[in-house]
Amino acid sequence: MLQSIEGVYKNGKVELTELPLDISESIVIVTFLESKKPQQPQQIMQFGMFSGNQQSTEADFQIAECCAVINL
Repeated sequence: MLQSIEGVYKNGKVELTELPLDISESIVIVTFLESKKPQQPQQIMQFGMFSGNQQSTEADFQIAECCAVINL
């Protein structure tokens, strides 16, 4: 019977999140999954995204671009 158990490879060792059922010794195959990199949410301002009487203008975008460069 095949079993899949999640684990983490750290400092040359594989740490399993749980013990396999009814297996005291077995040959294993370890597959390394692509690491998840934390992604920062993009802050995108789109024309007309705010409701109400005052809509975004081209000048608003120019001001936002200017401030974004300064804050880098």
